[in-house]
Amino acid sequence: MVGAFGGSSGRHFHVSLTDGIRVPTEEQIRAALSEVNDPEIGINIVDLGLIYVIETSSAGVFVKMTMTTPACPLHTYLSRTSEETIRRHCPDAPPVHIELVWEPAWSPARMSSAARKQLGWPEQ
Repeated sequence: MVGAFGGSSGRHFHVSLTDGIRVPTEEQIRAALSEVNDPEIGINIVDLGLIYVIETSSAGVFVKMTMTTPACPLHTYLSRTSEETIRRHCPDAPPVHIELVWEPAWSPARMSSAARKQLGWPEQ
């Protein structure tokens, strides 16, 4: 079954209802995560290419993400903010799990053209 609900942003998301749990789509999770900015760079984590995997099911929302470097001091902040943002946009979603991964290593090639433009870098 598919339904609709509104997040705190006033947007309406269409979701699948599985066993009474509202399961958001990968696109909805990606849209929510695009509101999470890396405070050092000022670009959202989706455009930076930090999001590797998004999976959704009635068991949970699973996100695998990385940092620009393993030494990044913001890993706890970005993980927590990502989870909070998903929860704010999809309050009836199943549990949210954020996993920090280091393989494959992040590189600037993962950035979107919008992020490259914002940094003044040439297109690839």
